[in-house]
Amino acid sequence: MRLKQIATGKSEICREILEALPQWFGIEQARENYITQAVNLVMFACISKDSHIGFLTLRTHNNWNAEIHCMGVLPQQHRQGIGTLLINAAFEYSNARGIKFLTVKTLSEASKDKHYAQTRDFYLKTGFVPFEEFPDFWDDDNPCLMMIKPLDA
Repeated sequence: MRLKQIATGKSEICREILEALPQWFGIEQARENYITQAVNLVMFACISKDSHIGFLTLRTHNNWNAEIHCMGVLPQQHRQGIGTLLINAAFEYSNARGIKFLTVKTLSEASKDKHYAQTRDFYLKTGFVPFEEFPDFWDDDNPCLMMIKPLDA
């Protein structure tokens, strides 16, 4: 398995992986937005046997903050350290640019979605902490939790 920063084919990688994750990316319009926006973002991907098995897109908002825009790992590859590799790549990339904080938005505990409970646990284990909840950021059924991790820069 290898980790690589991706320059071309970002939408295709994003689509292939997100379509395999309907429990997290089942809202078609949201999924299509992630796929369309991936083209203009920094992307890291994990590759195994010439297949993409996970990716992360990163949006830099300003000199202080970068945000994990989207991340996905194929279901059969969960719990094998791929997400952590992708998060570490985002940390290193951001640190090298002097960025002070890395953020991510996910569903808050108010949603009671078991898949997103796993997502929040993953982010907690990688050093993120809950920062602020936005109950109607996406819509009433999908309350947003912003999580933040201070970086070493």
